[in-house]
Amino acid sequence: MKILFTGGGTGGHLLPIIALARELRRSYDGKDLELHYMGPEDAFGDILLSQENIRAVTVGGGKIRRSWGLTTIFQNLLDICIRIPYAVISAFKTLFLLSPDLVFSKGGYGAVPTVTAARLLRIPIFLHESDIVPGRANLIAQRAAKEIFTSFPRTGKFSPKKVLLVGNLIRKEMLSGSKQEAEKIFNLQGGKPILLIMGGSQGSTRINDMLLVILDQALDEFEIIHQTGERHLAQVQKETEIILSEEHIPYYHPVGFMKETDLRHAYAASDLIVSRSGSGSIFEIAGLGKPSLLIPFPEAAQNHQVQNAYAYAQTGSAIVLEQPNLQPHFFLQRVKDVLYDPQESARMSQAALDFARPNAARVVAEYILLYLRQ
Repeated sequence: MKILFTGGGTGGHLLPIIALARELRRSYDGKDLELHYMGPEDAFGDILLSQENIRAVTVGGGKIRRSWGLTTIFQNLLDICIRIPYAVISAFKTLFLLSPDLVFSKGGYGAVPTVTAARLLRIPIFLHESDIVPGRANLIAQRAAKEIFTSFPRTGKFSPKKVLLVGNLIRKEMLSGSKQEAEKIFNLQGGKPILLIMGGSQGSTRINDMLLVILDQALDEFEIIHQTGERHLAQVQKETEIILSEEHIPYYHPVGFMKETDLRHAYAASDLIVSRSGSGSIFEIAGLGKPSLLIPFPEAAQNHQVQNAYAYAQTGSAIVLEQPNLQPHFFLQRVKDVLYDPQESARMSQAALDFARPNAARVVAEYILLYLRQ
């Protein structure tokens, strides 16, 4: 049995694929399961996939840029006329030789050549959409899809006849962290509520700068684990050496990037999570039942992070603070509003659990296997 995954190449596409791959292996009792991936060149992604024994094949491609200008018009024409057709031909050859039983697409521009080739070869296609606003690649591919799995209720622009609401595909290991392990990893001091602050996998200069303004004041009341982004870590550490009082230094834990094992323990230890609003982060936070403050990335495609954040916040699970309104003392007050009100914190936690669909990857894995066995 061969299953080919495809997607745009970002962590938002690859991590759900990894979650699904793990559940397929747990659910399938045969020894002939082969998992492959086809997508854009991505060195970090290739490492993640190889660790999961998923064989990756690189296929080029192009994308349609939304900005205007002569350079953009030229690049779009080049991609439409040359790069995308060439990528489709390359994907067609690979699929013809590989002969997968099914293609599972997470969308993104990197999925277009593979899905197009699969359609030409009449290979069954399944889609998953992480965001409440569907990406262009999945909208184009929906006519060829057998089923479309969605994460949010009321995801628009898809044919209702094909849509199955399952939630986002998260790694269930992320929900099994240990506060005791976090204490060892981050040298937590205890005695104060713990904030986990994340600016996405690359970090966020805007969030980092905001936090530094109030950091010494915040550490009076909270202990903070802060994922700065690898390229920002050294600068943040230099600045904290200047602004932090000696008594507060043990309560601040900056890290550049947290691998899976560290992040799940940081999740478990936190009392409030501050995060961007990618679908993966939202559904992990919901599965943990943690109150959260979401700061959407304003430049995300189709403004999907803003819409993800508000769709989630409507359940009562989170507070949304858009980046233009990210004022340091206002941010700190919103954190206090949650953590100093046990009833509000408990209400948000329960709302998060009510929204969560932690078994989404297992549901999709079983659905796919049932389809292939028919």
